[in-house]
Amino acid sequence: MAAAKIKKGDSVVVLSGKDKGRTGTVLQVSPKDGKVVVEGVNVATKHRKPTQANPQGGIDRVPAPMAISKVAVADKDGKPTRVRFEVKDGKKVRVAVKSGETIDV
Repeated sequence: MAAAKIKKGDSVVVLSGKDKGRTGTVLQVSPKDGKVVVEGVNVATKHRKPTQANPQGGIDRVPAPMAISKVAVADKDGKPTRVRFEVKDGKKVRVAVKSGETIDV
């Protein structure tokens, strides 16, 4: 399995779909499924029945998983960039292709 180029906590830009151009932070990554959950993007509504814990019930809005190929890491200027790996000072780090800056600090 290849190393993950997108990790939890990264700021990403959506490349395609109904939320194209929107940015958000990664909440969860599932590399096995090729899915990623981004805060405030691909929001699905779930209808909840009233329960003892939640007597009111109602509609919950939760971010749903989306394909990892639909997002790209946001560069410092907020534009999408690809990611490559380089070895610096004996450590493998992620580097933004457009700017050449290291993503991992």
